[in-house]
Amino acid sequence: YCVEFKTESLSQHCALENRPYARWMQYLREGYTVCVACQPPAMNADTHRCSGDGHNADGGKILHWEAVGNSQCQGTWKKIRQLEHCSCPLVHSFIFT
Repeated sequence: YCVEFKTESLSQHCALENRPYARWMQYLREGYTVCVACQPPAMNADTHRCSGDGHNADGGKILHWEAVGNSQCQGTWKKIRQLEHCSCPLVHSFIFT
């Protein structure tokens, strides 16, 4: 499944990232909608959910995220909705880890 979030805030460390495999962090902006897919092996075998997917959060709850590979690139977002398949542009599509 896929979860859409609206980014509320992010640290300046995301824009400073220039390692080739992590340049995607430069494309994050406040107010953007991003898609995060929940796939194995991040999915819990019992609940079939990914940690941090905001399952019990209503749309007003601010949730925290952190980028893999750069713990200084972090911020907050609000859950918009859960979908069967992601529909965001590639630069705004991520996976739970």
